[in-house]
Amino acid sequence: MLSASTINGTAVKNPEGEGLGDIKDLMIDLSSGRVAYAVVEFDTLVGVASKPLAVPMRALRQDAENQCFVMDAATKDALDQASGRTDPAGGTLQDSVHKQHNAPPYWV
Repeated sequence: MLSASTINGTAVKNPEGEGLGDIKDLMIDLSSGRVAYAVVEFDTLVGVASKPLAVPMRALRQDAENQCFVMDAATKDALDQASGRTDPAGGTLQDSVHKQHNAPPYWV
């Protein structure tokens, strides 16, 4: 187990070790007490503001040896396209976020 303050600021990388950004906050589902999402501030092009996105915790894998989290299916291009908005075909914001990151919903 880790405290939220320990996780905040932790780097997020892809499997190749490329830095994608870092964790800025955690979102807790108050009804279940589970950490549902990490708010990850992704690096963007130089001179462009960073992009915070909610990432399901199931989409992140802890790499204790390298003191980071790994997003197996992440590329910078895919993250630039991720909106964090609702699915135009319908569904909730939560459904859309889980689909974007190819992670099963934590409530299932």
